[in-house]
Amino acid sequence: MEDYKRSLADKVVLITGGAGSIGSNLTHAIADLGARMVIVLDDLSAGYQWNIPALPNVLFVKGSITDETALKRVFAEKPDLVFHLAAFFANQNSVDYPERDLLVNGMGTLKVLEYCTMARPQRIIYASSGCSIYGSAAPLPLREEFISMHLTSPYQVTKMLGELYSNFFLHHHNLNIVKTRFFNSYGPGEVPGQYRNVIPNFIYWAMRGQPLPITATDDATRDFTYVKDIVDALLRASYFEAAIGKEMNIASGYETNIVQMATKINKLLNNTSGIRYAQHRVWDTKRRLLASIERAGELLGYRPQTDFDTGLQNTIQWFKAHWEEIEVSAEFPPGMSSATRPIELSTASAAV
Repeated sequence: MEDYKRSLADKVVLITGGAGSIGSNLTHAIADLGARMVIVLDDLSAGYQWNIPALPNVLFVKGSITDETALKRVFAEKPDLVFHLAAFFANQNSVDYPERDLLVNGMGTLKVLEYCTMARPQRIIYASSGCSIYGSAAPLPLREEFISMHLTSPYQVTKMLGELYSNFFLHHHNLNIVKTRFFNSYGPGEVPGQYRNVIPNFIYWAMRGQPLPITATDDATRDFTYVKDIVDALLRASYFEAAIGKEMNIASGYETNIVQMATKINKLLNNTSGIRYAQHRVWDTKRRLLASIERAGELLGYRPQTDFDTGLQNTIQWFKAHWEEIEVSAEFPPGMSSATRPIELSTASAAV
């Protein structure tokens, strides 16, 4: 076993937002690696308790990162590592509810970091969003040195705010913080919904025989990253000293065409309803997305292992295995068709 995995043995680990896709997969991985305790803090506003692995060394605490009582409870366990994944997800949701976005992503992150100054964990890993930091004018592939002040949704603003707070607590309080920038996560564990990512929504609608709505141009691309590759990067970020104080893209390093991806999902699920073009979202100013993963490779030894076709097949199999739970949990307003439901094409799944 690699050293970075072995290092998790007997650790106490706090994961905020652990009921979502990335968080639940991370919880399972760390618990399996022999952690003494994995504490999941989640208010279940966007996650589901059935998604959290029922293991003897996993403790679930229902609560928000904005709630002092919940934070006191989880930090009383003196976590060695903190993975701060919880967030108010994502672009369209933040446009509809900007004050809640600021409360959770801004004040919630500030509170978590304040408690870290008292608990002094060995490492804090902050889940940022590469799709939020770079704006629409950055050259491809997106590199960590480029940032933009011309952001187009409150979610993008507050994700950058979290990085700025991380910088402050790193320099002023000497906290060992790593900033990981996710790109379009997908994979087992992500339940579809009105404000969720495009792939789970496409699979859900295809399984129900509905047309898949395309809000982008025919040449639009995204950098889709399989959730277990993201988990591997997070485990590495909790171990390698060179990562402290750095920000790094966690992505696949490949572009995938949105229309071709939708067509592939329809084919895999025998959905004959095809695709249909829907209204473009004002905040979505990115036609193509492709991240450089050179820095994560150099600092963490990060190398994505799952090709897109394999990851997509795994995700579909998870949907089929958990269809009853997904049908109950999927959060769409009643009476709305797939053509009118907003989906996230240009944001990463940091709220997990």
